[in-house]
Amino acid sequence: MSEVFLPTLSQMGFLMLLIAIGYILVKAKAVPSEGAGLLSKLENYVFIPALVLGTFLKDFTVSKLSTAWQYVICGTVVVGISAIFAVFVSKLCSKDKYIQNIYTYGLSFANFGFMGNAVVQALFPEVFADYLIYVIPFWILIYVWGVPYTLMPKSENKKSVFSGLKNLINPMFIAMVIGIILGLTSVSLPNFICEVSDSGKVGGVVGTLGDCMSPVAMLLTGMTIAKINLKSAFTNVPIYVISFIRLILMPLATIAVLYFVDLPYGPQVWPLFPICFPA
Repeated sequence: MSEVFLPTLSQMGFLMLLIAIGYILVKAKAVPSEGAGLLSKLENYVFIPALVLGTFLKDFTVSKLSTAWQYVICGTVVVGISAIFAVFVSKLCSKDKYIQNIYTYGLSFANFGFMGNAVVQALFPEVFADYLIYVIPFWILIYVWGVPYTLMPKSENKKSVFSGLKNLINPMFIAMVIGIILGLTSVSLPNFICEVSDSGKVGGVVGTLGDCMSPVAMLLTGMTIAKINLKSAFTNVPIYVISFIRLILMPLATIAVLYFVDLPYGPQVWPLFPICFPA
């Protein structure tokens, strides 16, 4: 037990400290107000694409194709059920349409990107590539339905499938496709661009930028929290209900299903399900 608990506790402490630093920087006005927006753009346009590119380039081989489809199917089932469940529950928690949309988004996706990538990469590095494949359906649904239909104002909401599909053309998906192609073809890039060591560590520009993803994401999380009215947040009872459902009830239900149901996709997909609901 201690072999798993102590490293997990240590890593979570590391991530929480980074969040605290981001929070303090904003509260102390040590960074400009637009700092969070800049970090968010760096995450989405540079750090996450670099992490995805390096991971797929290193781990997405021909043999990976035999299991990749299983992860995609499992991810599709989980996010599909989560989204339907989220729409129903959000209507019970609030009568305000705007609040309903926020709850729907949170219950459907949680933070599997910034926080999920950081936690899984640190605690479960052996399945991180599988995790990235597994959450592909999550990203697709976010771009096609999540953001356009639940987070964007109605005046900016162009409700067409085509406009949603256009959102899939973004740095992360482009990096993923390039990484898959390079991984399958075993094409080697110059070492200063991307170098994979014998231990599996990704170096070069791609590796270095990818390593920035987790710490910057945690700093960004702290900076975002610093702008929230914590008193209002902590006294909002529906938030506790939504958090309990998302972080406790849904993972426990998933584990229960795994315990009683023999998945047809094989035991290799099981490690992903306990982490399919990152905070």
